[in-house]
Amino acid sequence: MSTDTEGLYEDDTVSCPVADEATGEVRVLSERCSTCIFRPGNPFRSTMPTTIRDMIAEAVAVEGHVTCHATLPGSRPAGIEPAICRGFADMYGHRSLALRFGDALGMIREIPPPA
Repeated sequence: MSTDTEGLYEDDTVSCPVADEATGEVRVLSERCSTCIFRPGNPFRSTMPTTIRDMIAEAVAVEGHVTCHATLPGSRPAGIEPAICRGFADMYGHRSLALRFGDALGMIREIPPPA
């Protein structure tokens, strides 16, 4: 299954590593951000575009993850590093290689969602 992510980012060549290069810790949000696509009651959830559904399905299929949209380049506040979406971690964390390895090695660092 492929995903069509064209148009999701201004620069689709931007890398969003969620692991700290120096320590190897995997960053994951400590809770869902206020606009999380996985948050119950989020009106966007019922009309989630196919590209986002496909992105989630692709991440699960390849044992990947979804980076929180509020921590992506161009969206995140200064000083905030990319982190795995808490909603994705809650629903599919058992399918994510980064989260499984991070958990097994005690290398998960939870960070608060951007304000």
